[in-house]
Amino acid sequence: MAQDSVDLSCDYQFWMQKLSVWDQASTLGTQQDTCVHLARFQEFLRKMYEALKEMDSNTIFERFPTIDQLLAKACWNPFILAYDESQKILIWCLCCLINKEPQNSRQSKLNSWVQGVLSHILSALRFDKEVALFTQGLGYAPIDYYPGLLKNMVLSLASELRENHLNGFNTQRRMTPERLASLSRVCVPLITLPDVDPLVEALLVCHGHEPQEILQPEFFEAVNEAILLKKISLPMSAVVCLWLRHLPSLEKAMLHLFEKLISSERNCLRRIECFIKDSSLPQAACHPAIFRVVDEMFRCALLETDGAPEIIATIQVFTQCFLEALEKENKQLRFALKTYFPYTSPSLAMVLLQDPQDVPRGCWLQTLKHISELLREAVEDQTHGSRGGPLESWFLFIHFGGWAEMVAEQLLRSAAEPPAALLWLLAFYYSPHDGRQQRAQTMMAYVVAPCRRGDLQPCGQRHSPPTEVARDRTPHVAHCPKRRPFLPEVV
Repeated sequence: MAQDSVDLSCDYQFWMQKLSVWDQASTLGTQQDTCVHLARFQEFLRKMYEALKEMDSNTIFERFPTIDQLLAKACWNPFILAYDESQKILIWCLCCLINKEPQNSRQSKLNSWVQGVLSHILSALRFDKEVALFTQGLGYAPIDYYPGLLKNMVLSLASELRENHLNGFNTQRRMTPERLASLSRVCVPLITLPDVDPLVEALLVCHGHEPQEILQPEFFEAVNEAILLKKISLPMSAVVCLWLRHLPSLEKAMLHLFEKLISSERNCLRRIECFIKDSSLPQAACHPAIFRVVDEMFRCALLETDGAPEIIATIQVFTQCFLEALEKENKQLRFALKTYFPYTSPSLAMVLLQDPQDVPRGCWLQTLKHISELLREAVEDQTHGSRGGPLESWFLFIHFGGWAEMVAEQLLRSAAEPPAALLWLLAFYYSPHDGRQQRAQTMMAYVVAPCRRGDLQPCGQRHSPPTEVARDRTPHVAHCPKRRPFLPEVV
């Protein structure tokens, strides 16, 4: 330890002399000498900081009476400020000189001086005359140098954030919450600059270990707005992190989708599919937490519109896009089905998740009967059914419109008396709130009335979810879109 102290004192004297020489002359030879010694000087600064951080301000000046002069000369040297991590280490050293509670005018003046030097360092990026001379000496014009420097700064910060994420609970190497919050605040006006994308992405995916969110809400809002307006393009992993960390952004993305569907004068299923895929919501919904929020908002819209066919069609298109994204992301589910549909029978969800087109035509009737049995058990036999009751089973069923179409086709093709299981499915699809007796009457009406294509829905019937069951779990959303038809009316 004593030897280290002696070595540091010797190094101190050597670098003090060097800085004085560099400060006195600005010849080409001086600049070359500075560049040759930059790496060694940075190592000296690092050792200096390790010593300073163990002392208070008074002890520092007793040990190194001219420390303020050494740091000042270094801070006004553009070569040193531009080299690697020297600027950062200089800031650390200067912070060691600050008196948190100054006891006299001398300590107050020292604090003011340190603040002035720090301001100079932080404003060095404004490229004053010294920096201009430095860049010109290297043969760079400002128009070439400034964008490159910004890009390098962003990449450096992004790399530091990734290391911070990997360091986990290693608090000595972890970036402080205050600095993360400050970075997110600084980024707000820069969000749409293409060169800043790596830093925005790194901030979103860098998870701290604090109990509360440390990034600024304004940062999340600005990033989400830029994504919705297609001003920036981020990897899906970053978008997922944004919507997981900031629920209002996810809700706004859903409302933005509703607004696009409503404002479009003519919507067909193909156009709805384009809107939904363009929103990135199906891809993000591969994460169960996001899927649950999106699904609850669809439920809210369905309740607000009394089961409007237009909303049901949108849910079905979204579900198809979601399943395609899920299959593309991984051939096997990373999450159990229960995490996506927690209030319904896993066996029922597994059957409905099948693509009806993949079922051989000869097995259609058998598969539909199996679906009918599972739904009927969940709806009418509450001892073995899902704890959500009729609404949950019906809400799950309408996600997969292909099965209802298959039921209609089977009934239209049936020459003999229609199977009761298929009649029950159709009655439940259009009137989930009915009790056993009323549903039996509806099934009888299907049998008695002549069936023509397009007339399978009983006259005057509309999709009408049992709202008294549903209201107690509607999502926490400020408002849901009121009904305005954004699909051709279904007759």
